[in-house]
Amino acid sequence: MTTKIRLQAMRFYAYHGVAEQERQVGNTFLVDLTLTAPLQRAVESDRLEDTINYAEVYETVREEMRIPSRLLEHVAGRILKALHHRFPTLQAAEITLSKLNPPFGGDLHSASVILGVDF
Repeated sequence: MTTKIRLQAMRFYAYHGVAEQERQVGNTFLVDLTLTAPLQRAVESDRLEDTINYAEVYETVREEMRIPSRLLEHVAGRILKALHHRFPTLQAAEITLSKLNPPFGGDLHSASVILGVDF
């Protein structure tokens, strides 16, 4: 049995961007995350310790979002590494990190990077 946990549209105000102004003023970011892990025990036991705690996942993402970076790819990679360190049973993960209203002369909702990894 394969189990996936998905957290969608986690919203953070953070200070990521290539331009110095982006790292000073900040912007709103959305994080979508899908985690794959063998969680058969949780299906049977109904015990939190047999699954991946969503609150701990959120806290891990929040901690990494607090660290300013120039590139979204770097932030997303750090998040995946931190999640695997905190939850070593993870088999795979995919993250979409989106910057809302990126500061260039275009009319668009967001710019995103998507990273996936098999552990």
